[in-house]
Amino acid sequence: MTVFVAGFIAASEIGLWVLLGLGLALRYVFRRRRASTVTLALIPLLDLALVIAVAADLRRGAEAGTTHGLAGIYLGFSIAFGPAIVRWADVRFAHRFADGPAPVKLPKHGPERMAALWREWFRVVLAAVIASVVMLGLVALVADGDQDGVLLDWIRPPWTLVGLWFLFGPLWELPTSRRVDQREAESASSRSSS
Repeated sequence: MTVFVAGFIAASEIGLWVLLGLGLALRYVFRRRRASTVTLALIPLLDLALVIAVAADLRRGAEAGTTHGLAGIYLGFSIAFGPAIVRWADVRFAHRFADGPAPVKLPKHGPERMAALWREWFRVVLAAVIASVVMLGLVALVADGDQDGVLLDWIRPPWTLVGLWFLFGPLWELPTSRRVDQREAESASSRSSS
């Protein structure tokens, strides 16, 4: 049955992009705002369906494994990053089809970039929290004793990712950001003194 869960994960990801594309097309191409809102509101139902599918698979006695762990991680990232993905796509769709403003590019360095990196990292922390809660919920509500250990082992990978994302995100950018801030401060100081 874990093939069923793997298929459900793939279907959820495909469904996300189909609903997102359809919802934005309804809004900007066909000018059907209400239909667009309803379509975009269906996206979280994909996550709910995935949780139900994983719980049903485990309840039927499937051996807990990689697909169940990946489903929890996928859910965490889908819920944590979903709204940001919708906003990202919305700005680009509006620009392309409704004469909306061009998407703002993130600077390569500086305080704006650091703020964006911190926001992204906090989304990863939220994703890890959600994935952990999903795994703990499955253990508490659905899994039997044989499944518990495997599911609990899947709490560690998202937190490892949190650490790596911090290391190669905000922490990696910090020295560059400080140099840019210092140069900007020196430049402002020299302009004000002249």
